[in-house]
Order: sequence, then structure tokens, then C-alpha cells
Amino acid sequence: MWDSSFDEALRPYLPFLPADEALTAETPLKEYGLDSLATVELLAVLEEKYNVRFSDDALNLETFENPGRLWTTLSQLQPAS
Repeated sequence: MWDSSFDEALRPYLPFLPADEALTAETPLKEYGLDSLATVELLAVLEEKYNVRFSDDALNLETFENPGRLWTTLSQLQPAS
């Protein structure tokens, strides 16, 4: 599962997700309000927060389909600790 920073970064871009509803790996981001502009803003936030750069091949609809896929992609970009 992801860290709390990921959850905190993602929630502001999901205006239709109730505050008391859990964000799961399968939550459909588009259905909860993640549009194209929000995707670009979220991408910038994640790159800054995690000090990574998304490669061109990761910039697709599937990556931003749900938190599980997005976290998997983000995790693969981070250096091993």
C-alpha cells in the first residue's frame, strides 16, 4: 500500500470523493473528478513530492486509472532504499 503523503496528494484532485470514504487501489479516479487539468497538476505535485520524473510512456490514461496503478508506476520511478 502507499504512504500517507500519496493519499494527501491525491485527495484534493478528487472533488467527488467524500472525505470519509476510503481511497482504495481500485477507486476509479476519473469517476471521482480527476480530469485532464487535474491530472497534469497532480503529476507535477507527485514529481515534486517524490523527486521523480514520469517517463513519456507512463503518461497515459491507464497510469491514472486508479490509485493502485498510479502508486505502482510512482514506486517504480523511486530509487531503491
